[in-house]
Amino acid sequence: MSEKNLLDPSDIRVLQIMQRDASLSIAEIAREAGMSQTPCWRRIKKLKETGVIRQVVAVVDREAVGLGFVAYAFVKLAVPSRENMETFDKLLQRWPEVVICERITGAVDYLIKVVASDIKAYDDFLRLKLLDNTLVSDVQSRIVVNTVKHTVALPIRET
Repeated sequence: MSEKNLLDPSDIRVLQIMQRDASLSIAEIAREAGMSQTPCWRRIKKLKETGVIRQVVAVVDREAVGLGFVAYAFVKLAVPSRENMETFDKLLQRWPEVVICERITGAVDYLIKVVASDIKAYDDFLRLKLLDNTLVSDVQSRIVVNTVKHTVALPIRET
């Protein structure tokens, strides 16, 4: 069993608090989790070292920075070989418009979430990056008309 699966109730409480607001001080996290500061600091340090906490970032409102358009693209590779998938994976890492990429099963190979300023910017991305690539045989887009829920918090619970 990996260390990530050995979270105790205090770990869970700290993670729940930090998922809600990671900008809280150690003292605030400790107080809310019902522990003293030093053990809380050690616990957070261990969670980071073991990779349970991968990074601490600011969640930016995309519309506030001019990225009001969202689409999901289902991408099919011409030949879904291991080599082509690895090449496409590396390519996706270089495209800042792609904020989520999932390799999936079924009729298509990838599901990507793309953010852009507007439909013209998405069309440019689609034509000049995705469809211009010989690895890609087909792309089906779904345009988001309204985001009902968006969270990065995982539903972790005490067992």
